[in-house]
Amino acid sequence: MSFLALTDPEIHTVLARELKREENTLELIASENFASLSVMEMAGGVMTNKYAEGYPGRRYYGGCDYVDEAENLARERLKLLFGVDYCNVQPHSGSQANMAVFMTFLEPGDTVLGLDLAHGGHLTHGSSVNFSGQLYNFISYHVSKSTGRVNFDDVQDLAQKHRPKLIVCGGSAYPRFIEFEQFREIADSVNSYLLADIAHPSGLIAAGLHPSPIPYCDIVTSTTHKTLRGPRGGIIMVGKDKENPWGRKAQKSGRIKMISELIDSTVMPGIQGGPLMHIIGAKAVAFGEALRPEFKTYSQNIINNAKAMVDEFLTLGYNLISGGTDTHLLLIDLTSKNIDGKTAENVLGKAGITVNKNMIPFDQRSPFITSGIRLGTPAVTTRGMGKDEMRMIVSWIDTALNNSDDDNILSRLKKDVNNLCSSFPVYGH
Repeated sequence: MSFLALTDPEIHTVLARELKREENTLELIASENFASLSVMEMAGGVMTNKYAEGYPGRRYYGGCDYVDEAENLARERLKLLFGVDYCNVQPHSGSQANMAVFMTFLEPGDTVLGLDLAHGGHLTHGSSVNFSGQLYNFISYHVSKSTGRVNFDDVQDLAQKHRPKLIVCGGSAYPRFIEFEQFREIADSVNSYLLADIAHPSGLIAAGLHPSPIPYCDIVTSTTHKTLRGPRGGIIMVGKDKENPWGRKAQKSGRIKMISELIDSTVMPGIQGGPLMHIIGAKAVAFGEALRPEFKTYSQNIINNAKAMVDEFLTLGYNLISGGTDTHLLLIDLTSKNIDGKTAENVLGKAGITVNKNMIPFDQRSPFITSGIRLGTPAVTTRGMGKDEMRMIVSWIDTALNNSDDDNILSRLKKDVNNLCSSFPVYGH
């Protein structure tokens, strides 16, 4: 019996139910994955006890010798993984990584271009309900209605008209490769900084299976879960560190500082205090796992599985935004199937299949209802499932959506899902 079961059986019961849910359901949320036992051991280890404000060798507390080693290991592995000069592994989340970048290079009210949330962007790319849209003058660019891909004529026109100080590329529901080189050309034409938010495809980029933003973007942010399969957290990277004469802090101090120094001071003490050293240690574990040859095989399987799902959905007459995927995620327009995203999410949940409702480009429904669902293959690929299982899962999804009012069919599907999951355990014992 675990310590938790002895000391707090109430919360232990909740934890046990969550483990059972993860083992017995198909996790198709594109932003979720299953961290390894090694990552979780580090995340739950003794470094959770240590306060370590500051950076290795420059802490505000004593007793940081070993957490310094852990953070340095995380940084060196991350630099090697993406081929960068500088990185910061302290952001608690991808949102805070983006906040740090904005606060480094922008003043409140500055103009920024970002992908519209309904077109595949992220809350921190200018949503009016988020700090990004409230503090900065975000102008949204869009995807083409006919292709589902970024409309670069739109981006160019908006950039020329508004002269943004920063352009953000990347998103949370964009199935295709991020077009870093085209964004670079537009950023150069209006003298803008270019930020790549690679929270979703970062693992695929690390594996060399998605174009890298490093040659094109001034700065890169990401989460460490999703396709990187680490603990929940954020990172910031710069390909080539350089002097920055017009960042916000440089203007106020009257000194030219390196971009790395500006970012470090924004993260701490600018927006965070003590870093989560147990999570930073777990990031180091995940980066080490991603440096192994088998991680590339795993990442290729993620893409293969997503493409197998695409083929099956297209055969069944579904409308996929952009017509398919280059990555780990699919965005499905359910309009022709006479079911909304919220209903689809609930129906599939009854069948033991976890997805999330998602807005589609030019959606006529509210964000609380939506016309689509988003699917992703990282978690089921971690379980060891392949193309045959993907075809089976798509067939079950189709059956569930076509029989949304039939609880008997949904119950039968859930049993089928449970049987499949038992053949591909997440953690076994």
